[in-house]
Amino acid sequence: MRCFTVLGPSQSGKTTLIDRLAALEGDTPTQETLAPLTLSRFAFLGDAWCAIDLPGGAEYAAMASGALMASDAAVICVPPDPESAMLCAPYLRAVEDAGVPAILFINRMDTATTRLRDIVAALQEYSNHSIVLRQIPMRDGDRVVGMVDLISERAWHFRPGQGSTLVELPQGPVAERESEAREELLETMSEFDDSLLEELVEDRVPATGALFDIASRELARNQVMPTFMGAAEHRNGMLRLMKALRHETPGAKAVRARWGNDSDLLAVTLHAQTRKHLGKVVALRALAPGVVVSDRLGGGNLGGLVTLGGGAVRALAEGEIALAVKSDQLEPARAVTVDSHLPRPGWTALPPPTLARVLLPASERDEVRLSGALARLAETDTKLALETEDETGHPLIRTLGPQHLRRVLAALTEDFAVTVEARAPQTSYREAISRPVEMHHRHRKQTGGAGQFADVVLTVAPRARGAGFEFSDTVKGGAVPRNYIPSVAAGAEDAMQRGPLGFPVIDVGVTLTDGKHHAVDSSDHAFRTAGRMGVKTALAQAGPILLQPICRVDIHVPGVFSGGLVAVVSALKGQVLGFERDPDSRGWDVFRASLPESALDALLQALAGSTQGTAWIESRFDHYEELYGREADEIARARLESTG
Repeated sequence: MRCFTVLGPSQSGKTTLIDRLAALEGDTPTQETLAPLTLSRFAFLGDAWCAIDLPGGAEYAAMASGALMASDAAVICVPPDPESAMLCAPYLRAVEDAGVPAILFINRMDTATTRLRDIVAALQEYSNHSIVLRQIPMRDGDRVVGMVDLISERAWHFRPGQGSTLVELPQGPVAERESEAREELLETMSEFDDSLLEELVEDRVPATGALFDIASRELARNQVMPTFMGAAEHRNGMLRLMKALRHETPGAKAVRARWGNDSDLLAVTLHAQTRKHLGKVVALRALAPGVVVSDRLGGGNLGGLVTLGGGAVRALAEGEIALAVKSDQLEPARAVTVDSHLPRPGWTALPPPTLARVLLPASERDEVRLSGALARLAETDTKLALETEDETGHPLIRTLGPQHLRRVLAALTEDFAVTVEARAPQTSYREAISRPVEMHHRHRKQTGGAGQFADVVLTVAPRARGAGFEFSDTVKGGAVPRNYIPSVAAGAEDAMQRGPLGFPVIDVGVTLTDGKHHAVDSSDHAFRTAGRMGVKTALAQAGPILLQPICRVDIHVPGVFSGGLVAVVSALKGQVLGFERDPDSRGWDVFRASLPESALDALLQALAGSTQGTAWIESRFDHYEELYGREADEIARARLESTG
């Protein structure tokens, strides 16, 4: 079985493209959906094929890692407009990071109003590979009515809803454009083939068969990105694209070679899904003989194999794709040996999930079941991160964006019958103090029998930002016995948990300078209480100030959008730190900024519009910064009202 993944922006025609390719021999493809992937099995010229379809949107480009790891090649479906090139940037980056050979297909050429070479030039801005035209359009006025293949120099006339008709190559402007484009194609191909370069230098005409062989080698070696064109909706260009996939893309052995030809490698898992009443289902592709039901795979026994379409099988041939059931040991997007999973390549970790939401169960029953449901979802979703909100203990999840979040929430409801409400996480504000205070506190309590007595003199002072909490003592003469001093320190730390503004207190130094004790009524508990109450009173008198967390944010964005991010960051009270070219991804910038943690959600929303959904971010806590004025007063008031 041969396998390819189709990627592209929303509304570029990916699903229609797969449907038309699958229907070239008149059959209806067999489909299997493991959201968000749809796998379509079909036959072409005696070979079995599997096409993997993902929804459009940069979020889903990030979910393509498993599919790309298992694919012979990728097809990027491109709108016929140079202005849409930046929308294809995430997909070009994804296939280049994965090291997967890729073919570009410019779809809906029947509606194109610009030159094909302008579209290719715009795409080239985002690709480290040489993008080469393999076809040029034939036009009737402004309308594309056919195409010319630049290697075979044969021309086809489009027929809506039918196969194209072979016609003679038109003379005049079409022949001139074909000659010029063919010369550019051969020059690019000769950069990777010395024999072709020699023929061109000696003005010899290369044989057509030899050129197709060179094109196949260069695609298999991932040296160029060939570009084809057509209109999938009208079945135009489908046969030529499918023949290129058949003759020029490598097979399962090349997928295995991308993993270093590990002799123990048996399979690659594309994706996984938890299905109601069935459990964990894993789509996998065999890369060598040995994927057999009941035999070991990935450290456990393979429970069962189901073909795309529902038929049970005992073993898979090399390259074949099936669904593994009752095989919970298998992890998604991993290369698998008999006893283990190989480490995921580093490129699969990017982009990281950044949209954070706290999940609030609708009922006590849902609260009990939620943690188990999330754990099972995380087993099948490599881009779902599970955490806990520090202050409340509620589950916190991180997803790639709103579409991914909706899919997770829907799975909780439909597959696990767990209803939750999602809210943004609380901002982790902190408090500090602005001046030192000396505090004398005496704790005395008599309730019959042994009493409680502790007397402490404390100095509470601010420390440098980021220095944290420190306790020390300068007690002399045994005023406070040494065995009670740790209790005073523990009480001081207790007081740091909630300051006068309602938030944890940081960067404070507490020094025990003096005190008194009672031979009978003093105890660890009494001195801990005295330390806590003394520090608590001192904090209220030490000029409490509110601190907001500031994050360092790296925005990965197509360079065309970088200039507009200055206004976006400034509007969110952030600071622009600069930007630079991404050294690994052509056409991309890394835009650096510092931003209040409370503005991260708004940043994600703003980027969706200002970069047309192409940007993604990496954020990390950097430091705390003072916050004053009405905003600080409102935050503190709301906090005190909510916590009592």
